[in-house]
Amino acid sequence: MRLPYRKPGKYSQTKFDPLLTEAKFAQLKKELEKLKQKQKPAAAEVSRLAELGDFSENVEYQLAKGRLRGINQRILELEFQVNRAEIIKPKSSNVIQIGHTVTLQSGDKILVYQILGSSETNPQKGIISHTSPLGAALLGHRVGKKIIMKTTDEEIEYTVVKID
Repeated sequence: MRLPYRKPGKYSQTKFDPLLTEAKFAQLKKELEKLKQKQKPAAAEVSRLAELGDFSENVEYQLAKGRLRGINQRILELEFQVNRAEIIKPKSSNVIQIGHTVTLQSGDKILVYQILGSSETNPQKGIISHTSPLGAALLGHRVGKKIIMKTTDEEIEYTVVKID
């Protein structure tokens, strides 16, 4: 018997992508330091509220404990990401690599994309992931190369105009 394919839910785990720019890495380290500074007062507040007794009806204690758990969880996530981060250092070459900004032409449209890691994507600002369909298709190509992307409705042809 064949099991049906089900799309992953919104709480499913995505694969960790360690690729970060230096700016994003510095931002994560700064956020980590801020959270570590918030952790001590939050822990002191929890212990102060615990002294009031009767945990079942102590709403302030429950809320403080929840805040402390959230801070601790975010600290663990950030430490994981910072400790395993790989800084993107694009080499200047005529082949598209992670970290490059690529100018494409599709018909009469000129499109500019920067190819970065998954944690920094923002398609509205022209930042795409190296794991996205377009980002993966662009890697390894040179100026003048034509790339054909197939969508459900049509095929879109891109021509690499410039690599920065």
